[in-house]
Amino acid sequence: MNGYQRIMAAFRGQQPDTTPIMLHNFMMAAREAGVTMAQFRSDPEALARSFIEAVEKYEYDGIMIDVDTVTLAGAAGVPIDAPEDRPAQVSGARLRTLEEVNDLEPVDIGSYRGVQVWLEATSILKRRFDDDIFIRGNCDQSPFTLACMIRGLEPWMMDLANEDHHELVHKLLGYAADISTQFIRLMAETGAHMTSNGDSIAGPELISPAMYRTFALPYEKRIVDCAHELKLPYILHICGNTDAIIDDMLATGSDGLELDYRTDPKLAHQKMKDRTVFVGNIDPSGVLALGSPSLVEEKTRELLTIFADTPRFILNAGCAIPAITPPESLKTMIRVARNF
Repeated sequence: MNGYQRIMAAFRGQQPDTTPIMLHNFMMAAREAGVTMAQFRSDPEALARSFIEAVEKYEYDGIMIDVDTVTLAGAAGVPIDAPEDRPAQVSGARLRTLEEVNDLEPVDIGSYRGVQVWLEATSILKRRFDDDIFIRGNCDQSPFTLACMIRGLEPWMMDLANEDHHELVHKLLGYAADISTQFIRLMAETGAHMTSNGDSIAGPELISPAMYRTFALPYEKRIVDCAHELKLPYILHICGNTDAIIDDMLATGSDGLELDYRTDPKLAHQKMKDRTVFVGNIDPSGVLALGSPSLVEEKTRELLTIFADTPRFILNAGCAIPAITPPESLKTMIRVARNF
């Protein structure tokens, strides 16, 4: 089997010849290719080359094409800080008051250079690898997190707590969903094998499960439905400990859940093994970046053992792998998985 076939086997519930591996390694790939984050986010050739070199070096199965977590926010007019060698981040909010949502104009994200770079790099990688390596076109943030970036974290949390604001909250969420859906449709045109989104702040560490069901889940489901309409599988990622909302995340209809290392893999296995692909969830910092090779081997073997009775498993870190991660850590993780 090649990389594409291994990962597709996981989505079909079929046993692959060896554990499929798909890495969230954009920062590490750029660093090892000698590409700054400024070049990575502005030059599709440099972005694609970074992943090509990483696949050739580590021989993993699936590329998760990611750039940062704020590209759609930038397309929506949110102020962005773009350091030379760190991922971009929001530097302010778009809306001073929630009522300003009524004045928001529709956004054509296809005209935003950050989105264009992301899409162009995906097209390059699809042409380069065709159906040998699996191409996962990540599509930045889901509507809940994107709406938070547009509004600002503290005001957004206050809006959620105020029932009088909920009509406008849902209006902003719908606006954000239209933007996220645009990215899914544009990504499908690149030939990517699947799409995905992160919903970084939608987990129980910031909002209650009840709030998640009211304000995040319906809009995540809208994005999943869009991907399925385009005949593409879909992965949802949420940061932090998601133990309390795994059932709700499954209700989105996502084909895979990429769960943070803080989530209990035994609980996830119990709930997901016959339903949805588990993607993850080695600790990217404490284990891969800072741990010894023996610790990497130990934690990888523990995770593989938990999911040994199901083909619905793709090995990955639980979140983005830091740029400073030693190559030996990835090589150890991959070697253990290949020989398990």
